[in-house]
Amino acid sequence: MTEKRVVVTGVATINPLGNDVDTSWDNLIAGKSGIGPITQFDASEFNSQIAGEV
Repeated sequence: MTEKRVVVTGVATINPLGNDVDTSWDNLIAGKSGIGPITQFDASEFNSQIAGEV
C-alpha cells in the first residue's frame, strides 16, 4: 500500500460557538451550547423555534 501524506496548513471555523478556532474551542470546553431560540427572523410559523444560528 502506498503511503499518502497530508499537510494541514490552517484551521478555520464558523459555527454557533464562535467565528474562530480559539473562541469555538474555549466555548466548547466551557460546556456552552450554540443552540437556542431563533432570533434572526420570525420563526413562529415553523414547528421548531430553536436552532444553531451562525
